[in-house]
Amino acid sequence: MDQIVANQVSGIQAELLQQFGDNCLQPQYTADEISTLWVDRTRLLQVLHYLKLEVEGPFLCLYDLCGIDERVRTHRTDQPESDFTVVYHLLSYDRNDDVRLKVALMENDLDISTITSLWPAANWYECEVWDMFGINFHGHPNQRRILTPPTWTGHPLRKEHPARATEMEPFSLPSEKQEKEQEALKFKPEYWGMKRQGEDTDFMFLNLGPNHPSVHGVFRIILQLDGEHIIDAVPEIGYHHRAAEKMGERQSWHSFIPYTDRIDYLGGVMNNLPYVLAVEKLAGIQVPDRVKTIRVMMAELFRIASHLVFYGTFAQDVGQLSPVFYMFIDREKLFGIIEAFTGARMHPSWFRIGGVAQDLPKGWDQKIREFIDYLPARLDEYERMVMDNSLLKRRTVGVGDYTTAEAIEWGVTGPGLRATGLNWDWRKHRPYSGYENFEFEIPTGNRGDCYDRCRVRVDEMRQSLRIIRQCLNNMPEGPYKADHPLTTPPPKARTMKDIETLIDHFLGVSWGPVIPAGEASIGVEATKGNNSYYLISDGSTMSYRTRIRTPSFAHLQMIPLISRGLMIADLIAIIASIDFVMADVDR
Repeated sequence: MDQIVANQVSGIQAELLQQFGDNCLQPQYTADEISTLWVDRTRLLQVLHYLKLEVEGPFLCLYDLCGIDERVRTHRTDQPESDFTVVYHLLSYDRNDDVRLKVALMENDLDISTITSLWPAANWYECEVWDMFGINFHGHPNQRRILTPPTWTGHPLRKEHPARATEMEPFSLPSEKQEKEQEALKFKPEYWGMKRQGEDTDFMFLNLGPNHPSVHGVFRIILQLDGEHIIDAVPEIGYHHRAAEKMGERQSWHSFIPYTDRIDYLGGVMNNLPYVLAVEKLAGIQVPDRVKTIRVMMAELFRIASHLVFYGTFAQDVGQLSPVFYMFIDREKLFGIIEAFTGARMHPSWFRIGGVAQDLPKGWDQKIREFIDYLPARLDEYERMVMDNSLLKRRTVGVGDYTTAEAIEWGVTGPGLRATGLNWDWRKHRPYSGYENFEFEIPTGNRGDCYDRCRVRVDEMRQSLRIIRQCLNNMPEGPYKADHPLTTPPPKARTMKDIETLIDHFLGVSWGPVIPAGEASIGVEATKGNNSYYLISDGSTMSYRTRIRTPSFAHLQMIPLISRGLMIADLIAIIASIDFVMADVDR
């Protein structure tokens, strides 16, 4: 073991090395300082079993699972030889700690054991890795294409796979190919282990989606029904896949920021935040206090904007048609403020590496004060209109419930997790961007049902108003961008001094900064749960690997568990309560 790395081994790394020894595990230092170890493939299940079921303060949450094509990467100090790597990111709420395990695979032997026996949530993640990289998980219950069509050729996140249409043959759809594509879309119950008949009934199979208002996007759920009762459900995703992670490998560090806005397209600059934080971690950039506070204020404004959409559509999906119109009026008022600050409404792409695009405009404080004084009375009115409505309660209380243990097992984060009673918020437990300086409460539920998932979000809006008021009253003075050579764009004032700084500015804007080689994963408490970016730099102007961990991907996988035995109308309430957008799922 390298002596430098050995000196940095502590915590769970030390426990694992003591338990399994150097022959099984090799530590790796990463910029985010998450405990990272390479694991011998033959011992992977043993190590994961120990972490989940044997260690004190177990790592019960499979937070993420992804792959890396290492074949053209040049900066791999202290890492074993590997053509492809499978990465397992585990989370312990008891310890408030993470561990990242890596398994090295060679191109001629891309075979690894499934971990679905330990975490059922690994099902979709492993399908995604096979789809994107061609890594086979033997023992997987149903390994398949999940984000690309079943007729797709190749594995898109391999380095040799084309990234642009101009790198491929012009698209054509002859009749025989069209017939093949149509045949691939047919649902065959036997493929999913479903029977067409029961002991005394014939089951009906119903397509809900992919074009249906209640599924909130191009999302398909195939229902196995006995009358109105759900026997089983098969969620099908991928209709909205846009290869966002592939784009991250073809854009400069700076020019990828607008793409992040389109992940959770209701979250606005909230999407920028984990990305720029991860880049800043790699580059060693410390941002001024004013930047931190501006980012917090803008993020909380978008949390309210997103929750208002959820609130209105949730009520609409269970039968109340009026609330959504009132709530969209409030959202429009909020967008008016955001547009005055950033020049755009839904997708401002306003955060920058090292700061924000520009300082707050004159009069910003008056606009914020007017809004945060206006909204509480409206929320009180909505409380009476929606949350106190007896029909809404009958449709949602006790429907689609799950326990804290089940939520952690399936990787649920954010309001969906707190609805079960777990008092966990990344802004409190792992504060970033100065959240440790703000006073606010963490709303929780106790049943983990549809009603509590809505209740938590409603209460979160009041806490967001509380945070924004503190930003208003305590906004620090100072620059809106760090004085660091890798900020984007670099400070323009320096360009007027000499030609060298002008050239530096030109390169920083056109090509983007050269970020030091390394790895970093940063997560934030986003509108729908935890959103994180796992970035790998190879010392270039572009990311070598951009992994986007979104909350909705994990949340939708849980639908069969919480809908079996209920009725179709209950499923509509469940879908509404999850609060997802398909861009956040498919990326």
